[in-house]
Amino acid sequence: MPDVLSTVLPVFGIILGGFLTAHFRLLPEGTGKGLADFVFGIAMPALLFRTMATVGTSGVPALGLLFGFFIANALVWLLTTVITLRVLRRPLADAPAICMGACFGNTVMLGLPLGTAHFGEKGAAAIAVIVAMHAPVLWIAATIQQEWSLHEGKVDLAAKLRSLTYDLLTNPVVFGVLAGSLWRTTGLGIAEIPDRMISLIGQAGIPGSLFALGMSLTLFEVKTGARALVAITMLKLLVMPLTAWVISHHVLGLPPLGVGVVTLLAACPTGANAFLFASRYERAVGSVSGAVAIGTALSIISISALLLALGPPA
Repeated sequence: MPDVLSTVLPVFGIILGGFLTAHFRLLPEGTGKGLADFVFGIAMPALLFRTMATVGTSGVPALGLLFGFFIANALVWLLTTVITLRVLRRPLADAPAICMGACFGNTVMLGLPLGTAHFGEKGAAAIAVIVAMHAPVLWIAATIQQEWSLHEGKVDLAAKLRSLTYDLLTNPVVFGVLAGSLWRTTGLGIAEIPDRMISLIGQAGIPGSLFALGMSLTLFEVKTGARALVAITMLKLLVMPLTAWVISHHVLGLPPLGVGVVTLLAACPTGANAFLFASRYERAVGSVSGAVAIGTALSIISISALLLALGPPA
């Protein structure tokens, strides 16, 4: 238990610091957005580039990590769609936004810092494989389902695949992972001075992402759709990680590091991208907004329990 608390409490302590800073307006307006832009555009790509270039693989097959994580996503996505229609009695057009809330976790700003703190560099390498595909795959899945529901099944799949490819190639996080992996294959290594520079920039990514996350939480409010909010939060914090653990451990038989990483990322609370998607289509915005705020607050308990159940890293 002390080991888990030493991992979780500093992470959520920095998030709380960011939240209080924004709440009491201790920094100029717009600071949080600027910090988030730096983290996503510069610091995290630098961290992931150096991780992949120096550490390389985690020892867990990349396909195993991806299958474990995305099969769980697919199952929970399907379950959430059924719940939206049968339990919440909401139209099909609301399902994609609610599914994003239940499946799209904050894997970069929260999952990567927690995973690195708990599993070390090998864990970071495994996490990098998943986060590189996380946003593009779920965004395209949600967009296809949304367009299908709004246009009576007429979807330009070729256009959506082109959009996915473009997102993959232009996403800074994906670029950092791919560039680092390719650089490692050259066998050149990284010279001392550039390595030190990249390392210093990358080190800013972990605390910066947590502080930016805390600042962003002041933007999310609990407005409407309480039943959907409860459903999203339970699916994201409980059903999603349980499903990921069953798939990765019992179905795919991944090694302990793979099971831990897949399950931890699945347990991350609803991320801001889910809110952006809901806002874009003006569907279940209040429920998803509340899920980001409440889910992040509750995840200190759920993630602590999860790490305790998983046990110390192998």
